[in-house]
This record gives sequence, structure tokens and C-alpha cells, in this order.
Amino acid sequence: MKIVKSDLDTVAVKPSQYPPDNMKEIAFAGRSNVGKSSLLNLITGRKKLARVSGSPGKTRTINFYIINDEFRIVDLPGYGYAKVSKSMSENWGDMMETYFQKREGLKKVVQLVDIRHKPSAQDVQMYNYLKHYGLDGIVVCTKADKVSRNEAQKNIALIRKTLELSKEDKVIPVSSLKKTGCEDLLAEIERILEAE
Repeated sequence: MKIVKSDLDTVAVKPSQYPPDNMKEIAFAGRSNVGKSSLLNLITGRKKLARVSGSPGKTRTINFYIINDEFRIVDLPGYGYAKVSKSMSENWGDMMETYFQKREGLKKVVQLVDIRHKPSAQDVQMYNYLKHYGLDGIVVCTKADKVSRNEAQKNIALIRKTLELSKEDKVIPVSSLKKTGCEDLLAEIERILEAE
């Protein structure tokens, strides 16, 4: 799959602001600062589609992008940023729950984790959450250029174990800097969209 066209469709915080539920959607979730904006810019081939921020936890909205006029990529707000107030982090949970429960077109959530670190308790919680909704199955390990090949293999094994992934679950190492892993991720997205 090649993404030739990508446009911001809608920015939402509540269901009444969501775009019509008339297209398949693939959502992306991850801790603040995991490199989600960089990844979205990489796969869409746009430098500034998703705004990359120096201060983590900037995305507090659900951002819907129309891709190739065929489906949507949905950028979910980053979780687990310490400076976010308790009420805001509770609000995040409600926002996610509502989106996961109500969205007919949502086919899969790609979870991002940093390849350099063992997944946090919040990463584990998020993955369990996705399993609960049947949206699990793809984990992208970002910042793959920051570790050696040997280290990457070891860390991927730890990520698999910590998140309790099954053999079928896909783990895709990606480097936005070196532009690697992008084709594998796009092929996986294409497979999901065509499976329906």
C-alpha cells in the first residue's frame, strides 16, 4: 500500500464531534513521547501532517485523518504523561472508552512502544484494554535506530513477554529517522482493511 493523499478530517474530544462513521479506521495509541506524530508523518509521507511536539502529552484530542479518500487513520491522545492532572488522565480513559465502544468503523488499534524500554504498566494496561475490545494484535516498536540489531531482538522478546502477546500478534520495529519498518506496517494495515 502507498499513501498518496492524507488530510486532516476532524479534531474531536466527544462523539458529537466525530466525523460520520462511514469509513474503516485504524487508530494509533501510545505513551506521550513515544514518537507517534513522527510515525504518522513517516507513513503518510507528510512532514507536518501530525504535529510533532517538544513537550510530551500535547495531543489531547482525537485527530481523524482521511487517507487516499478510502479510510481513516486516527491519532489518539498520548497517555501516561506525569504532568497531566488526575482529572485530565481520567478524562482520557473516558474519551478512549467512548471511542472504542461507539465506533463501528474502527478495525484495529496499533499500539506504539519505545523499543529501548520495557513496556510500562500503562502500556500493559492499554494492551489489555485493546484485547478487551478485540482491537489488539499490532505493536510498533519505535526508535529502532537507537539500538543494535542484537539488542532489538532481545528487547522485542521482552516486549512480547511483558504485553503477553500471542504468536499471531505482529511486532514491527520502526525508525522514523532511518525510515525503516514503514512498508511492513503499511502492508499490515492493508491486510486489515482488506480482511473485512
